Amino acid sequence: MSNKKIILTGDRPTGKLHIGHYVGSLQNRVKLQNSGDYESFIMIADQQALTDNARDPEKIRNSLIQVALDYLAVGIDPEKSTILVQSQIPALSELTMHYLNLVSVSRLERNPTVKTEIKQKNFGQSVPAGFFIYPVSQAADITAFKATTVPVGEDQEPMLEQTREIVRSFNSIYGDVLVEPEGYFPPEGEGRIPGLDGNAKMSKSLNNAIYLSDDADTVQKKVMSMYTDPTHIHVEDPGHVEGNTVFTYLDIFDDDKEKVADLKAQYQHGGLGDVKIKRYLNDVLQAVLDPIRTRREQYAQDIPGVYKILKDGSEKANVVANQTLKEVVEKMGLNYFG
Repeated sequence: MSNKKIILTGDRPTGKLHIGHYVGSLQNRVKLQNSGDYESFIMIADQQALTDNARDPEKIRNSLIQVALDYLAVGIDPEKSTILVQSQIPALSELTMHYLNLVSVSRLERNPTVKTEIKQKNFGQSVPAGFFIYPVSQAADITAFKATTVPVGEDQEPMLEQTREIVRSFNSIYGDVLVEPEGYFPPEGEGRIPGLDGNAKMSKSLNNAIYLSDDADTVQKKVMSMYTDPTHIHVEDPGHVEGNTVFTYLDIFDDDKEKVADLKAQYQHGGLGDVKIKRYLNDVLQAVLDPIRTRREQYAQDIPGVYKILKDGSEKANVVANQTLKEVVEKMGLNYFG
């Protein structure tokens, strides 16, 4: 293991990744990877995805390669970052089992992230046990690699706090082994990008997302359908930029802040139509997505090569996770046979 700070982050393979993922975490992962100051482990969390997709495993199998392609397309470099598959690291399941004894049911029920996701998925009283305990599984993922830094969206802070509580409990009872992680968050205002409808977080399930793999025509159609200001009926009408999804996206994706400020002033004064600003946003997004799409197409031509990247990364990750598990078992006194 190097002396660099350690990163552990990842995504559930339930479909292709969208620009909300790009803004929320993928850019940060590439930035930290390229800084040279961190050793990055980037996980495709297929076991976690199965907690609410156990009856549709084919969906997860198909999505796994799509997420891998998206990772490579945005610039995650397997020479600099270790890309691994969660289910291929057996030590994670054993660590989860040990940690479950340090967490109460009531504490899991209070986790804001879990409560929100249970509500969003309409589980009612039929919450899968695996889904309910996934903060503990996530703690195992993070601590197995002794991650010091976890690039996530702001909504994941409760999950990190759960991990820190588990680390403190374990170290207090058995002795210092585990490392408390800190979050690495997107710039203020960029952690949560609204969907095309303007009413919710961008989401696959809400069908309001622009995907990293969408072709140019699809992106254009989606941009032209975006929510703006319902009171801005005529071009000459003064418009509102607050809550206007097009301007929210321009604030995030357009580096020409002076141009955006000028467009906002024109829109608020009256005389700037929605079609014009949507066309401008389309140009901005196409410039961002074009190189990502190109790299994705290149990797997609060699799927066996992508699987080899995942296999090699998982093998490397196994060495690290097994070492942590060995230390945990020794501290707990469970190494009965040496």
